[in-house]
Amino acid sequence: MSKASQREQIETGAGFIAALDQSGGSTPKALALYGVGDSDYSSDEEMFAEVQRMRERIILCDAFNRDKVIGAILFERTLDEEIEGRKVADYLWSQKGIVPFLKTDKGLEDTADGVQMMKPVPGLGSTLARAAEMGIFGTKARSVIHECNAVGIAAVVGQQFDEARKVLGAGLVPIIEPEVSIKSQTKAEAEARLRDEILSQLEELDAGQEVMLKLTLPDEAGLYDELADHPRVLRVVALSGGYSTDEACALLARNDKMTASFSRALTEGLTKQMSDAEFAEALSTNIGKIHRASV
Repeated sequence: MSKASQREQIETGAGFIAALDQSGGSTPKALALYGVGDSDYSSDEEMFAEVQRMRERIILCDAFNRDKVIGAILFERTLDEEIEGRKVADYLWSQKGIVPFLKTDKGLEDTADGVQMMKPVPGLGSTLARAAEMGIFGTKARSVIHECNAVGIAAVVGQQFDEARKVLGAGLVPIIEPEVSIKSQTKAEAEARLRDEILSQLEELDAGQEVMLKLTLPDEAGLYDELADHPRVLRVVALSGGYSTDEACALLARNDKMTASFSRALTEGLTKQMSDAEFAEALSTNIGKIHRASV
């Protein structure tokens, strides 16, 4: 199937994008929730092996398929991992019909002006070239906004679009993720300013260029509808941001033009200790909830 088929699926598919991109910073917490404590591994290699086994278990479940999951975001180390003798990105598309994306950011700077900018990404060009060769459709990069600070939000959005142009230049579709913390005391105000900054940056893109947006579920229902309708936006997806699965799905259901791209909410309640049947049933329940809220 061609890249045009992947694009059509992301634009029109009646499903959500799974975030399976736990990185060095988020992996210990994800594993702890999965029932794997830090005493169960003694090195980064063992830690990443544990989380890869968790990802593989999710991907191999029958419920994890293109009928409800249209895309999946991977961590860079996952590109070299295999499932049933195929590289993970290839397995997702060729066996599951799920479009693969790649997380490209290298973490966050310290907070300044109420936000956390992305750290520099050395070797981004070579990473993008390799990703394209391996069948990756697009990328994802995350920043965090903690308060409604005009200078900080403008800086975050500017940095995100600067990197997005590099991704577009490599023939991939960027997912721009300026997360607004759900703990922010000025969350609603920050979200309104963020929307306006994104709209301004979208007008600077060239004709034919398309981006995706991954945004925190907003306090005001429909706040991001204008972004979803913009001709430079392929799709707007939502991050769960620390909300429970039920909370995230309830908020998502109020935003008709957003689709889920959940990580923690997708894996909520899953543990290593479950039998395969128990695991499959729990994952299927989560996928069903998220899918219903997305469509």
